[in-house]
Amino acid sequence: MSRIREELEKLKQIEEAVRAGGGKKYVEEQHRLGKLTARERIDHLLDPGTFVEVNMLAQHQCTDFGMEKNRPYGDGVITGYGKVEGRVVFLYAQDFTVMGGSVGLVHGQKIASIIRMGRQAQAPVVGLIDSAGGRIQEGSGAYSLIFAENVEASGVVPQISVIMGNCAGGGVYSPALTDFIFMVDKTSQMFITGPLVIKEVTGQEVGSQELGGAKIHYQVSGVADFVAENDLACLAKVKKLLSFFPSSFHQKPPVIPSLDDSDRCEEALVDIIPDNPKKVYDMRRLISLIVDHKDFLEVRAGFARNMVTGLARMNGKVVGIVANNPMFLASAIDCDAADKAARFIRTCDCFNIPLISLVDVPGYLPGIKEEHKGIIRHGAKMLYAWKEATVPKITCVIRKAYGGAFAAMSNKEMGADLVLGWPTTEIAIMGA
Repeated sequence: MSRIREELEKLKQIEEAVRAGGGKKYVEEQHRLGKLTARERIDHLLDPGTFVEVNMLAQHQCTDFGMEKNRPYGDGVITGYGKVEGRVVFLYAQDFTVMGGSVGLVHGQKIASIIRMGRQAQAPVVGLIDSAGGRIQEGSGAYSLIFAENVEASGVVPQISVIMGNCAGGGVYSPALTDFIFMVDKTSQMFITGPLVIKEVTGQEVGSQELGGAKIHYQVSGVADFVAENDLACLAKVKKLLSFFPSSFHQKPPVIPSLDDSDRCEEALVDIIPDNPKKVYDMRRLISLIVDHKDFLEVRAGFARNMVTGLARMNGKVVGIVANNPMFLASAIDCDAADKAARFIRTCDCFNIPLISLVDVPGYLPGIKEEHKGIIRHGAKMLYAWKEATVPKITCVIRKAYGGAFAAMSNKEMGADLVLGWPTTEIAIMGA
């Protein structure tokens, strides 16, 4: 009996050491950079006292390059499961204070294992990413384990990647395979090759934030779905996003009883559309007037702003909204808008979220640049996404629906269950 107590005491000491991360010096550096530690992030995301850590004592098995002298428990990543607002979520959090959160074989195996567990348990998977990149001493292969599990879980359970520091090289493709990507302004970055490599190969000089910071991926590349000002705000947004999604494709989205009268007559809608067809209006204001409590979570709000995508509730039930926005490019559909909408439509379809299309579209964006970018190829993605979707689909033409762009916004032929029209709606091959 005394031997068991002895071993338990040893394990307790090891656990305390593991929870301390890489030590006070590295924790203080993390805080100096405006970032929380991996365990602090987990504590803020999960309901208090619900986190269960797995594979805490895992260590890398590399004995080359002096690595046998540095084998920290956990191998730079914390994995486990807990609850967010009472619902089970599986997660991993890379710990930058331990070997820079670098990805070796055991590190990759831990992440792949937790994604697999989430898929098998039919629960969402959240990755809190903050890593120096692949661990060169151990060679390649670790990332491939993660990629494979991301693909297996795709469309089965919601997968959310939260970039809370560095994410570079092969590591960027795991977030790219997940459903949503969050970034933190000024402290997170994503790129395949960093500034030093670019300077060496091309001679170009660029900073990390200018190359792959949150604003770049939110407004230019479209890689990031959401951006937050700091770690705490980012984790709060993750919680909100999770509240719209079921735990798996087998379930329906959570219903929240609404205090907003679903039968109300919103008088402001009467005057929202300008009499002059050349004048613009903000489609997002219209959306806010028809959803519960004016609460609309816009996805990729900074990218392809001529197309609006996001989540809301109507009478307490989750809906996905796809809408043209005349405020930008006269709401014509370009390559980026088509990609943005198609991906969102397919994500909603995977997780049983009904779709509402609000149409005010003059056509596809004309011009040499768009033709050369492949508007034919990109535009077809929307057609495929709408027709393939099996969730309920309602379309409302707000002002105009011209040409093939109407099909891209879901008309009856493309599978809309119900098509409604504003009193002054125009539907035609092209405008007069």
